[in-house]
Amino acid sequence: MFSALEVCAGGGGQALGLHKAGFTARALVEIDKHACQTLGANNPHWNVINKDLREFDASPYIGVDLLAGGVPCPPFSIAGQQLGENDERDLFPTALRLAEECDPKVVMLENVKGLASTRFATYRQKIIDHLNNMGYIVFWRMVFAENFGVPQLRPRFVLVALKEEFAPFFSFPSGDPDKKIFVGDALYDLMAEDGWCGADDWRVNAMGIAPTLVGGSKKHGGADLGPTRARNKWLELGVNGKGIADSIPDSSHPLSHTPKLTIRMVARIQGFPDDWNFKGGKTSQYRQIGNAFPPPVAQAFGEAIISALNKEECFNPSPIEHQISLVMRGVAA
Repeated sequence: MFSALEVCAGGGGQALGLHKAGFTARALVEIDKHACQTLGANNPHWNVINKDLREFDASPYIGVDLLAGGVPCPPFSIAGQQLGENDERDLFPTALRLAEECDPKVVMLENVKGLASTRFATYRQKIIDHLNNMGYIVFWRMVFAENFGVPQLRPRFVLVALKEEFAPFFSFPSGDPDKKIFVGDALYDLMAEDGWCGADDWRVNAMGIAPTLVGGSKKHGGADLGPTRARNKWLELGVNGKGIADSIPDSSHPLSHTPKLTIRMVARIQGFPDDWNFKGGKTSQYRQIGNAFPPPVAQAFGEAIISALNKEECFNPSPIEHQISLVMRGVAA
């Protein structure tokens, strides 16, 4: 069994996916108390640490196989000011410190697509250089949740850095673009569960991929489905994105009703199972879901990382990112 130390664990999307892939969590670190309650409620065996990551010492976990986390995205989000390393919420330096302290075989960090922009090229290079100097080969690529059976776009910029002996055996999971799940199919049973007469027509209209869920932060954002552009996309799918409903539509609602999503529906859109129990108020629960790394995507990455740690030859031994990283470090011409 492989071990993981997860930071910025949130509501457990990544933890669940890594667990299904075969990782045992040695600790899950999260600053939000409600998210910590969620983690504990769903797996009482997890070692959940409610702490500010800047005050956390990873040295007791030295030798862990994987250090993983979704560091805060607002510093790089196009919905914000994109202050990057000048944003007080930037925890990449902290994540690198933790990697130095626990010396994992693999580091995985995920963030929003804004981090992939030209604006942050210099910052990305600093991170790559730092990891290279620690003996890691760095892979960084955009992935889309819709290719992993999650009914939303959700592009994420995922960094995977492996110690040199494992890097040749790693390949980014690509999912299966031909096996997408649409919103209508994902949510139809819930929309129809309480007798709403418009559920069948709603399903037909909602046969598309949802825009990315936006969880917001404690400073900004609430329990709605994102900014105006995202809400307009939801409306095209027959969903009122201006809030989260307390209950599903029922027989009293007319055929023309445009429903809001419930917490359970939003969780499905993010790839959580129905029995995942979220704690806290509605806004807190929604933020936990909206900020999560979708469990099916996390599972695919966990499986790819385990294959590399097992040095399985089924993966491409010379991915282009590996060669580029070797050149940057002067190891290859």
